[in-house]
Amino acid sequence: MTSCNDFLDESPKSSLTEVDYYKTEAQATANVNYLYWNGAPRRISYASSAYIGSKASITGMLTGYFSNSYEGQEVVCKYSRLLTRQQHTNEISDTSDDIWDNCYKAINVANNAIVSIPNISMDSGIAAQLTAEAKFFRAFNYFYLIKTFGDVPLLLEPANLENLYPERTASAQVYTQIESDLKAAIDALPAKTFAANGHRITKYVAAMVLTDVYFHRGDYANAKTYAKMVIDSPHSLTANTDMSGSSAYNQLRSTDDLDEVIYAQEYDESISNSSWWPTYAFSSSATAVFGTYSIFERVYGPIDQFLNVYPANDLRIQPNQFFHWNYTNPNNGKTWTAPAGQAGCWYYYDENAVLNTGKGTKDWNFYRLAEAYLDYAESIAQTDGVTDEAATYLAKIQVRANMNGDTEDQIKAGLLALSKQEFIETCWTERIREFPLEFKIWDDCVRTMKFPVISATTPGEVTYIDLIGAQNAAGATFKETDLVFPISLNELQRNPNLTQNAGYASK
Repeated sequence: MTSCNDFLDESPKSSLTEVDYYKTEAQATANVNYLYWNGAPRRISYASSAYIGSKASITGMLTGYFSNSYEGQEVVCKYSRLLTRQQHTNEISDTSDDIWDNCYKAINVANNAIVSIPNISMDSGIAAQLTAEAKFFRAFNYFYLIKTFGDVPLLLEPANLENLYPERTASAQVYTQIESDLKAAIDALPAKTFAANGHRITKYVAAMVLTDVYFHRGDYANAKTYAKMVIDSPHSLTANTDMSGSSAYNQLRSTDDLDEVIYAQEYDESISNSSWWPTYAFSSSATAVFGTYSIFERVYGPIDQFLNVYPANDLRIQPNQFFHWNYTNPNNGKTWTAPAGQAGCWYYYDENAVLNTGKGTKDWNFYRLAEAYLDYAESIAQTDGVTDEAATYLAKIQVRANMNGDTEDQIKAGLLALSKQEFIETCWTERIREFPLEFKIWDDCVRTMKFPVISATTPGEVTYIDLIGAQNAAGATFKETDLVFPISLNELQRNPNLTQNAGYASK
């Protein structure tokens, strides 16, 4: 009873509080580094399962244009595609739980960093950078939560006993905080590309996300300002070296740190590989063709009708650009052929992983300069009508995919002849064509409240109708309640102050 007290005075690393932990620059850096690999970025970029893609892939199923070949097991994909999530709230709660829990864990780490870093004795420049990065990730996680659930609790202080049971906050108020955090990040972070900044968040990453936020709010005047900031940055559009294996799209698929990439998730063979991403490029029959992975599944594959979004002369629909239908393993001569109506996803193909190592190393691109060009073109049209500048940036995206030899000026002339609404819808269609496998389509449906009806017979023909009341490509009809996921039943049980989203079960 009267011997040594030293053991009782220790602060074990496994149970450190913010009071114990935030004392040194190294500790602050480690906590902010955590944010790069957890929360919303991980929900979008990580392929943790052989049978279902990242959480962000599930929303694409709502359009009916994409399906998971293993949806009999991964029922959240089936219920999303058939628009029947409301009747199966309990069965899809794991998805809601994963997103909610991990985003709020990241938000709590960010809140601790923002509150604590100013009190640490460290270089003021490093302190400002780490604080700005923490604010970026707090904003990024809240943006992902709003898109998933609608109104969510806004927590700006580290978790404590007084805020265990927060109520939901109106999305408009959460958006105001998101904008504030991103503007603070823009003001403090370096004006460099993501790759040139050691794969840390930059001014242009924050500006790109803020552009996206303003797009979702319908604030095209502010979106135009921040999209232009990204366009004027050191980033540049990837050019086609040829129209086959060295096309811009194949470079984006296979090469990291291109100047077109604004923000990406890093993957490395020895530290953290991309897990199952390379297997998503094929169907299950590919297990007989390769010996590197035990499972191949087409977890996010387009139906044939979706592929009609491309005109015949579009490079992006040619074999081995974004999609493919046959592949012969050069190591053993065995050939994989896509099942009828199930194109493989070439964009996910990682040659060294599939043929040799079984470890994917390709970074996941969250945002590319092509998106900034399309955002800028649309925001100009939304605010000022069809101008030469708007047509210029849309033409830059279209000419890269054009196989007829048309020049940028020729394409621009055709765009200038469009009405304002025709031009805006052309921007929407170009987004579908440019980002088919990067999980953007549902976000665009919700922000525009329009559904793209892709012709089943005429390649390149797309019309837009009101989202609510429209039929998706699986024949299901969109309801207001389809716009968000349910709050998980576990979270509702833990927090009596939360309310469920309309249409979903509360217990």
